[in-house]
Amino acid sequence: MKFKALLLALSLVSISTFAQEKVKYTKEQIKKMEQFLFNEGFPGPSTKKISTIILKNGTVNKGFCNDIETKKGQIYEISTKDSATKKQMVFNAENVSEMYIYPTKLAKILKVGRYMSNVKSLSTKKLNKYTTGEHIQFVNQTVSLKNKKDDKEFLMQLINPEFNDVISVYHDARAKETGGMTVGFGMQVSGGVTKSYYVKKGDKVIWLHKDDFEDNYDFLFGDNAEFMKKYPKKSVEWDYFSFLVNEYTEMTNG
Repeated sequence: MKFKALLLALSLVSISTFAQEKVKYTKEQIKKMEQFLFNEGFPGPSTKKISTIILKNGTVNKGFCNDIETKKGQIYEISTKDSATKKQMVFNAENVSEMYIYPTKLAKILKVGRYMSNVKSLSTKKLNKYTTGEHIQFVNQTVSLKNKKDDKEFLMQLINPEFNDVISVYHDARAKETGGMTVGFGMQVSGGVTKSYYVKKGDKVIWLHKDDFEDNYDFLFGDNAEFMKKYPKKSVEWDYFSFLVNEYTEMTNG
């Protein structure tokens, strides 16, 4: 037991040492790390495509989503017209386990406009993330809003469905963005980075703000020594977050 405890202590010290070492990245590596891999948050549902709502009791409902009622950015009620019976249905968000909806065309147009007006987006974000017609996934999660409120269940948009095996990242509907400088014809040359997300690892869900990124770095990635050596906290930035989550997932899964 003492030997195992010693090995664990040495492992933790080793990880801590890796975390303190700085790594200098090439321009190509930085450009890759700045790639925005999360899905964008879309504000409204399409009324012309069939949405799927799965209740906690396992019932699956398919219909055209007419409206989503929100309060302070959080969903509390969903209205649909059943695709088979045409009956109007209303679902309380607290009874929903998962929901799959499609974005409106207007929402996609607005997102593309925002994309095209940001120089940084043109080089670091993929346009298909803005124009995709794929569904948006919402999952029922118990969270403390901004880590200040009592724990409560909310339907939250999963924005890394392609790589959420270990860490799930959810859209913060009330998140702000970093400021930037605008030149020419309204072209933004800096800023525009989302400042906060809700993040789940294991059974723990936290509201992660860019100012708290370094404090939570060990919680997010500290159990992977190889990752911590390659991407120590003192060498990375908040702008790399989506890349880091994806890279950590790939390195953890082997």
